[in-house]
Order: sequence, then structure tokens, then C-alpha cells
Amino acid sequence: MLEWFSFEWFSENQTLITWLSVVSLITFVGSLLALPWLVSMIPEDYFLHHRRKPTNLKHQHPIIRLLLVVGKNLLGLVLLCGGILMLFLPGQGLLTVIVGLLLLDYPGKFILERRIVAQPSVLQGLNWLRTKANHPPIKVDHH
Repeated sequence: MLEWFSFEWFSENQTLITWLSVVSLITFVGSLLALPWLVSMIPEDYFLHHRRKPTNLKHQHPIIRLLLVVGKNLLGLVLLCGGILMLFLPGQGLLTVIVGLLLLDYPGKFILERRIVAQPSVLQGLNWLRTKANHPPIKVDHH
């Protein structure tokens, strides 16, 4: 049963370990670069409304809208997966997971976003990143 953790397994799977390390490093550096920018793009009153405002994407050409939605969801998926990995590896895991969840489209998303961001530690982390980017803090409705 402990064979999986043996030195033999590591020596036999050096390529896999190397690739996982490279992906982890790229995800770590990418999140450090992208996360402050993505967090600064959130409107300060985004979480004050009980319903989500429609985006300007509805006025785009259908093909452009489709490409933007697919791209946004792919980026969200990459950040979500990277954030989950960073919970166990170096990096800003929780914040990366949150930004990934903000980018993805799924039912009940807005309610989940509001609950997560209303947590004092999460809100403090997001607002710390916004302060560094010279953006006003995110306001939340605690009701």
C-alpha cells in the first residue's frame, strides 16, 4: 500500500513529477500576475445588488459573444483548477479559486459569490489586492 510513496515510484515517474512541477510553477507565477488585475476588474458595487446586472456582451455579435464566453469560462476553469492545486502547493489558492468561480458560468453562481465574498477574510484579501491596484474596496451587503 505504501508502494505508491516509495522512492522507486518517484524514480520511475520523474517525467511526471517534472511536468507537475513546471505546471505548478507556471500556475503560481500566472496567478501572481493575473489575480491582482482580475480582482481590480470587479466593480466595487458588484455584490450590493440582489440580482446580477446584464453584461454588455448581449450587444455583441453572436460569434464574438460565444468566443468571449468560452474564453472567459476556460480562463475560469484554469484558475479554479490552479487554485485547488495551490491549496496544497505554493500560491494564493483560495483567492485564485474565488476568481475562477467568478469567471465561470453556472446556476446559483451569484448567490455563491456573495456568500464567499461576505466572509471577512476573503473580503479583506480581495480588498488588499484592490488597494495595491489603487481601486476602491469592494462593498458587500451583509443581509
